[in-house]
This record gives sequence, C-alpha cells and structure tokens, in this order.
Amino acid sequence: MGTSADSCFVTGVLGSFYGRSFRSKSLHFVHSSYGLQWLSQAPQGVKGNEQNIYMASSSPPSVLKAYYEKFQSDFSMFLRCRSEELVEGGSMVLTFLGRRSDDPSSKECCYIWVLLAVALNDMISEGLIEEEKMDSFNIPQYTPSPAEVKCKVEREGSFTINRLEVSGVNCNGYHGELICPPSDAHKDGGYNVAKLMRAVAEPLLASHFGEGVIDEVFSRYQKIVADRMSREKTEFVNVTVSLTKRG
Repeated sequence: MGTSADSCFVTGVLGSFYGRSFRSKSLHFVHSSYGLQWLSQAPQGVKGNEQNIYMASSSPPSVLKAYYEKFQSDFSMFLRCRSEELVEGGSMVLTFLGRRSDDPSSKECCYIWVLLAVALNDMISEGLIEEEKMDSFNIPQYTPSPAEVKCKVEREGSFTINRLEVSGVNCNGYHGELICPPSDAHKDGGYNVAKLMRAVAEPLLASHFGEGVIDEVFSRYQKIVADRMSREKTEFVNVTVSLTKRG
C-alpha cells in the first residue's frame, strides 16, 4: 500500500450482533457472511416436535411459527441496531444460509438437520442417547427466503434494498474436480458435509448430549449423508442482500 492510501482500523468487539456493538454513526459499511441465519437463542415453547432437532416436514405449524417469529424479532433488532451505528448513506451486504421455497420446512433448507436427527434417533434406539435429551434439543437457526428478508427490511424501514439475490452452492465442495490421487474429501461427499456440520454443530451438541457421543454421531452422520448424496443432488442456498441506510 502506498502512503496515500486511506487508513484502515481493525478491532474486535465483544457481544451479540443482536444488540448495539459500535458508537452511533461510526460505521460506513457492514458485512455479515453466514451469521444472521443463527438466532439469538432457540425459540421458546417449541412442543410436539419429537424426533426432530429443527423444523421438518413432520413439525406441527406451531413449531414453524415459533421459529419464524424468532427470526423476525432477531433480524428486526439487527437492522435497528445497525441503522443507529451506520452513517447516513452507509451500506450493508448480508449473506444468509437460506432457501428458495416459501415453505420453512422444505428439504432445501432443513435436510442437513433432518439427516443429523436420523443419526441421533438411531443412537437413541440403541440406548446411547437419552430420548428426553433429544426432545429438549432445538437448533437455534432459521434459513429465510428472499421474500421474508425483503418483507422484514421494508417493514423495519431503516434501509433501502439495492439488490437481492439467491444462489446455490453444491454440498460437495469438490464436485466435478479431478484430483489425483483423491483424498477422503474428494472420494466421499458425506465426509465433506460431516466435517462442515461438525465444525458448526459440535459445540451445541456437546453441551447438550455430552462430549462422549460426538465422534459416534458424526461417524454415523457421514455415512447417512454419503448414501443420500449418492442418490440425489444436494446443495446449500444462499440469500444475499445489499442495503443502504435511508437519509
């Protein structure tokens, strides 16, 4: 960088992004990548969702409603806090893990958690995990549709939408690549997804079910995912929105 380049200051800030993190009108740009699909906590009062750890096709409407309302509340708070911290005309680019469908329990957004629940339920049937623990565990995530993101931004009112896009990412990051010699990651799509999901979910699972079951859970999960991926195409869906703070 030359001497004429503008200064760039980097800092780390403690706390949740569902609250104030910076001084008023101190930011020019905010970027969030795969953060905002995570809720501040799992929805309260989720009942009747036995054998599931997230929304699924078998979940009652009350479960879908609880998740949706929690996302709406959290995302509204995020927009409100960032609007106070951004200067007039400041921008945000936000990428969510999301879905194309209007159905929040659709396969495209819930499948990875449904398959993890299969592994956990298999272990329950073998007495390796307590059923009561499964029934009280809910993933604190909501993968919104572009319509839901658009609706909440417009209702909150602090930002205008410049662009809203949806894109797909193959679950197997090495799909179509020719690597010699192939590693486990290239030979087995289930290996890739299981590693990714372990990085994401292990802290949640370990704190609820205990450290001792984690290796077995993801060993089984890898085999389940590999079997499903061998028979059908699987992908993650991204929802990305570019926003500008209103004057």
